[in-house]
Amino acid sequence: MYASNLCMMKTVMTIAGVDSGGGAGIAADLKTFSAFGVHGTCVITSLTAQNTKGVLNSLDTPVEFIKEQFDAVTGDIKIDYTKTGMLSSPDIVRKVAGLIKKEKIPLVIDPVMSAEAGGSLLAHDAVRVLIEELIPLSDVITPNTYEAQKLSGIRINDITDARNAAKKIYELGAKAVIVTGGHLKGTDVLYSNEEFTIIEGNLIKGGTHGSGCTHSAAITAQLAKGISLKEAARFAKDFVEQAISRSIAIGNGAAPVNQIGSILEEAGKYNVLKNVGEAVEMIENCRDFSDLIPEVGCNIAMGIPGAASVSDIAAVQGRIVRFKNAPHAVGCVAFGASSHIARIVLTAMHYNNSMRAAINIRYSEEAIQACKELGFSVGSFSREDEPEGVSTMEWGVSETIKRAGRIPDIIYDKGGVGKEAMIRVIGRDAIDVAGKAMRIALKEISN
Repeated sequence: MYASNLCMMKTVMTIAGVDSGGGAGIAADLKTFSAFGVHGTCVITSLTAQNTKGVLNSLDTPVEFIKEQFDAVTGDIKIDYTKTGMLSSPDIVRKVAGLIKKEKIPLVIDPVMSAEAGGSLLAHDAVRVLIEELIPLSDVITPNTYEAQKLSGIRINDITDARNAAKKIYELGAKAVIVTGGHLKGTDVLYSNEEFTIIEGNLIKGGTHGSGCTHSAAITAQLAKGISLKEAARFAKDFVEQAISRSIAIGNGAAPVNQIGSILEEAGKYNVLKNVGEAVEMIENCRDFSDLIPEVGCNIAMGIPGAASVSDIAAVQGRIVRFKNAPHAVGCVAFGASSHIARIVLTAMHYNNSMRAAINIRYSEEAIQACKELGFSVGSFSREDEPEGVSTMEWGVSETIKRAGRIPDIIYDKGGVGKEAMIRVIGRDAIDVAGKAMRIALKEISN
């Protein structure tokens, strides 16, 4: 079954340069291919000394070695689609065009002329060879407005100019042209089969690195999987926008786009929901836990890695209550379900982002004694010391952590006027805090 699935995987190739900073070129292409579930192969055309601030130097691969790389891959692996990126010299463009023409592999061209972080990547005399020998072989070419101007000779200031430039490049022999809209308020212009398609998007401000490579690689992957060009272009547009929005500044210049940011977020959310769900099941199967449920009910919560708001914290909708002398979750586990317990988690994560979960249980002297006998670290705060205009949970948990110099396993308070006394159990994840709470319940009974 595993081998069969591998055989069904589409395989694509990127023919491009290496960005030593990991933000663009081969690195961006391979990350994008993986995100789309296709296998990526590569032919390296140039090495660059590059970081987030720009290209400092570059070294072209000898054209015969470019051929050797290409032949090695295609001699063993069926390539469903290929894309080109940095082809810095006339000789490299000419060699790549000959290889593509010989193997008749469908082609997406990203006509890379300069690095988004700064620096030229295409010799002036290579543009003519690109136009004459490579563009006529392409299924799609994806120039940004600067590149479209160079290829078409048309100055682009608005959508009408972009349409005219796209048509002009199409007339050079490309089967389809997408003028990408980083400089057109986020709008892409697709021209294919003598028909224009406007692909609207959102212009995300801020300097990023690798968006053009990512866009063309996303289109390549989708076309390899049999997706129509229009659908692939729209999907690539959405993918690049989310990758830009999740870009992370790793240096002092343009931040590389984050191709797998949304995938990691979704995986993180799934893992949190699963963890909290298993913790709730543990609690419901422990009848002794019902003695720890406070009058207001109890809840258990866990945050995703890097949680920044209540919406990043999963908890039980409606809380956990005592029903027929057993704990029972009233609702399902969902993100944003509990503001109260979420603020405890967020405060704890502010001091140590690995402590991502909490549960509130009934306060009693016996329960606190059980915590101490179990070896849990214990801290407390008094509501009487609470300043005006602050959130009790954020202030109380923060003050306790500051005094202890660490995050205690247990933080409690003895309540106040109209406020029930409460114990909060804090830990790495929901299963961790549920386990601690169950140990407290059993210890309290045994005492």
